[in-house]
Amino acid sequence: MPRRADTASFDATGAGDPDGSIFGLPFRADDASVLLVPVPWEATTSYGRGAALGPAAIRSASPQLDLFDLELSELGLGEPWQFGIHMFEESSRVRAWNEHACARALPIIAAGGVVDNDADLLTALTDVNNLSRELDRWVEQEVRAGIDQGRIVGVVGGDHSVAFGAIAAHAAKWPGLGILHVDAHADLRDAYEGFERSHASVLHNVMRRIDGVAALVQVGIRDLSAQEHAMTRDDPRIVTHFDVAMRRSLAEGRTWSQLCASILAALPEQIYVTFDIDGLDPALCPSTGTPVPGGLSFAEATSLLCALVRAGKTVVGFDLVEVAPSKRPGDEWDGNVGARLLYKLCGVALASQGARDA
Repeated sequence: MPRRADTASFDATGAGDPDGSIFGLPFRADDASVLLVPVPWEATTSYGRGAALGPAAIRSASPQLDLFDLELSELGLGEPWQFGIHMFEESSRVRAWNEHACARALPIIAAGGVVDNDADLLTALTDVNNLSRELDRWVEQEVRAGIDQGRIVGVVGGDHSVAFGAIAAHAAKWPGLGILHVDAHADLRDAYEGFERSHASVLHNVMRRIDGVAALVQVGIRDLSAQEHAMTRDDPRIVTHFDVAMRRSLAEGRTWSQLCASILAALPEQIYVTFDIDGLDPALCPSTGTPVPGGLSFAEATSLLCALVRAGKTVVGFDLVEVAPSKRPGDEWDGNVGARLLYKLCGVALASQGARDA
């Protein structure tokens, strides 16, 4: 069970410390039950960019949150912060990798991924794929270190490809793991624009390359290729709840609670949540790189997460990806929504592992 942190000197009703850790909290890594690993990476982003700035945007917006969560209080954990949440500083090495990989990837993206026999583009593609594999190893090592200390570990992206290493680390610790995947996109492409570790192929790579993943349940999917659609039908481990079918069910009188129950029924006890912010209605994440009309409301998303606890599932880890800050000065909306969703993910993971208010 997560350990309660020393909170005697912290005023949870006051303003968060902008110089503190995430949510303005005073906790160091040694004090925290939840460790958050920021991964500023977006090498293969193929449309709007900015996901590499997502961790910083979330962190910047997070101190203005109220730390009491009414929805989580119904689960007995209205103040998850009391168990300690800490976000590490961004790695300068990952920033350097991202800068180099983005520079190498942009000419390939500009060519639509058609490299043919162009020696320069082929060399650049090799470089990006090699750096992507290096990033996967780094994320897996960072996450595994936290898991080995008995902490709950979340990854904050970055584009969706950063989830691969985190899932690998959790699946090694908890074989038979189930993945709850909220997204606008299926992310089941074999590769995209030649990038084998693309954000658009991360769940394909998970299901083909990581042993120990027993089930993938996707929610809110509304943008995918015919080949991805075929994979959702043909792989018995994958259950996909397409947005159009979910909306039809709701229009025909099925309740959201009933839909949540059917979503969770296909998942085993131990769950990893991978949450792409574009799974939400794009009004909630207008600056994300690949917004798609439709999607979950904030209330639908958070009630689905809380349903994991009510169903007796254990959330062993999670990621939040594809948050990108607005280019409009002073507009923190994307970071604000991302921070609130991140706090909910932390709280749900803690509550699922038995943490409760004093």
